[in-house]
Amino acid sequence: MPSIPRLGFTKRGPFAMAALSDDPIQEWILTEGKATQITRIRPIGGGCINLANRYDTDAGSFFVKTNRSIGPSMFEAEAIGLGAMYETGTIRVPKPFKVGPLRNSGSFIIMEFIEFGASRSNQSVLGRKLAEMHKAGKSEKGFGFPVDNTIGSTPQINTWCSDWIQFYGEHRLDYQLKLAQDQYGDSTIYQKGKRLIKNMEPLFENIVIEPCLLHGDLWSGNISSDKNGEPVILDPACYYGHNEAEFGMSWCAGFGGSFYTSYFEVMPKQPSFEKRRDLYLLYHYLNHYNLFGSSYRSSAMSIIDDYLRMLKV
Repeated sequence: MPSIPRLGFTKRGPFAMAALSDDPIQEWILTEGKATQITRIRPIGGGCINLANRYDTDAGSFFVKTNRSIGPSMFEAEAIGLGAMYETGTIRVPKPFKVGPLRNSGSFIIMEFIEFGASRSNQSVLGRKLAEMHKAGKSEKGFGFPVDNTIGSTPQINTWCSDWIQFYGEHRLDYQLKLAQDQYGDSTIYQKGKRLIKNMEPLFENIVIEPCLLHGDLWSGNISSDKNGEPVILDPACYYGHNEAEFGMSWCAGFGGSFYTSYFEVMPKQPSFEKRRDLYLLYHYLNHYNLFGSSYRSSAMSIIDDYLRMLKV
């Protein structure tokens, strides 16, 4: 398991925690962050879940996310994921520095600030770098991750499992199907989805599945490039899984032909890849259904029905 980069932290669990103070963010920046003064703090886009700020200092800039509604566990999981990807030395990710609680409520994460370039990353380079990460980041514990994390705001369970089909069926598809049933009373998608899980094993015949380090939520909003044009990936939902599962958000990632060509030069395409592709889209369509409502139900239902017909079950 890759080690998590630290800057002289006091050890606490899987990731270091900042000391509680009136402003623990500024305290860390002005001590362990090696700055003597903070020259400017300005808000930048941080998505719909967290607030994000850039802290400019005489020791460089830091990217800081805060959330007043949750404790540090979500940011701890993000830091562990970023650290694991960073340690592969392949694709560029922000280096995580510190996670901790805010003074009254909530939590924060401090990480490397990366100056983005004017254009999106080169598709060919992105495909190659991502494949290099999948090739380098392997786990001897099987499929899963040291901690549970979130996919959007949905909990993502990462309990270790030696069997990929079991892991994906139980901790990805079945978890989302249960949410849909609990939230919407959708027994139709639940029952058909369970039938698919029970019968999906033939889709994985004659292939080798290794536990590769995945970003886990790779859509266009989490892909950028630095000022040198090198690809950068952000806001992960990491776990060790089948490398093909990384393409589950391809419907809103904009991967082109050059991306896949470069990717498969490093990580060769396995037999029946096209037959499994929609199975990995299904997890994310179900998650969007649970997060954003019924407009995503038809896409998920269509995939399930197509597989039930294909598998004749």
